[in-house]
Amino acid sequence: MESVEIITEYKEQVKILKQQINELEDANKYKDAANKRCLQKLEFSTRDLDKALIKIKELEDKLKETNDTI
Repeated sequence: MESVEIITEYKEQVKILKQQINELEDANKYKDAANKRCLQKLEFSTRDLDKALIKIKELEDKLKETNDTI
């Protein structure tokens, strides 16, 4: 192979590698966005669970008070 052919082949390989890098970076962005959405849903669910647990505790205390006065 002549040096010109080698250089041309290397340029083509670099071009392909750059395309693959771009595809991987895009896939990473989509994955990060999906992870962010999942984390946000988890945070909302945790907040709702905490509120529900507080409400349950309040109702249990109220029921105990009612039973104690009977």
